Amino acid sequence: MTAEPAAAVRPRNRRQLIVEAGAAVFGERGYHAASMDEIAARVGITAAALYRHFPNKYALFAACANVMADRLVAALAEVAPDASLAEIFAAVTRVTVAHRETGGVYRWEARYLEREDRRLLAGKFADVVERVAAAVRREHPWPGEHLRAVAALGAIGSVTTHHNAMAQRRVGELLRAAALRVAATGPAAAHAPLVEIPAPPVPRTRRSEILAAAVPLFERDGFATVTNGRIAEAVGLVPSALYRYFPGKADILAAACLQAAGLLAQAVEHNLRGTTDPHGALSALTATYVAYSFEHSALNSVANAEIAGLPDGLRRPLVAAQREHIAVWEQHLREARPDLDARQARVLVHAGFGVVVEAGRRLRWADRPEHRAAVAALLVSALGL
Repeated sequence: MTAEPAAAVRPRNRRQLIVEAGAAVFGERGYHAASMDEIAARVGITAAALYRHFPNKYALFAACANVMADRLVAALAEVAPDASLAEIFAAVTRVTVAHRETGGVYRWEARYLEREDRRLLAGKFADVVERVAAAVRREHPWPGEHLRAVAALGAIGSVTTHHNAMAQRRVGELLRAAALRVAATGPAAAHAPLVEIPAPPVPRTRRSEILAAAVPLFERDGFATVTNGRIAEAVGLVPSALYRYFPGKADILAAACLQAAGLLAQAVEHNLRGTTDPHGALSALTATYVAYSFEHSALNSVANAEIAGLPDGLRRPLVAAQREHIAVWEQHLREARPDLDARQARVLVHAGFGVVVEAGRRLRWADRPEHRAAVAALLVSALGL
């Protein structure tokens, strides 16, 4: 007698498996480009089975956006109240590195949360920042502990934004050391050379007018909600006329990002002229990148949230431009720190960029000389210079 096939057993942690798969897809494709069918396929279930756990894509997304915050809160709850910064950063780094593939959703995609969900998520991260800031205050008691806390967390969180083949243990060691240096950055370190950033071209053509008008709309109202009609209206066109210049709004965003990347490349080339040693080059690179980040904060905010969802043909040139920029940093950092190999240098460069993002957000991107100098000092600390 032939035995009947055993009935499939539903995993007890299926909801968690769905959240993990959802976070990975949202991180790779962005909120709007991600589909419930693809998420279900990654779990090995049907879309109908997925909907038994989450009624719609937004509900799943909200759960994914909270995963990293909940893990960090739980990890810090297990650390003694008077724990050292080293112990606190060890706990944060273990969680972040272990979940690097799915942990970055909150950094950019949380902008799509509804008001109450955003408030709850912000409260969780505020608790994490406060815990770190209290330890920073104990060990390095000078003003600016919250800025140094968010910057240190930005260095650690940077690992969720890029791929690296290094072992988790080694990545964790690099990031913990970078975070400790950032937390210990003293006020005397707050200085940065003056640098020039080329200004965007004055909009004299319809195409440049469209780029200049679209970015503020994307940043203020969200890329997905801004229609071609609204962009056309902002430059005095009828909606159908917009298509003479761009096939769609994704092309507008990609063109704006490429324009900004070109300005950054020009600034790097100009500001590196005359530098005679790797430390001088890194000082110029730091000041340039910080100035660029403050001057183009609106575009960077939109780009970091939306580039993952762009079609491959539009995304590829942007990724290539970013890699070229990172390669310049990597070269000079390895000259200044011969103890680093290429992969280690790349991790630290991304950590420095993470510092700029989180510190800039903390300062609300208010563009003042003292803010640029403070963020530049934190970036330099992350690099270990």
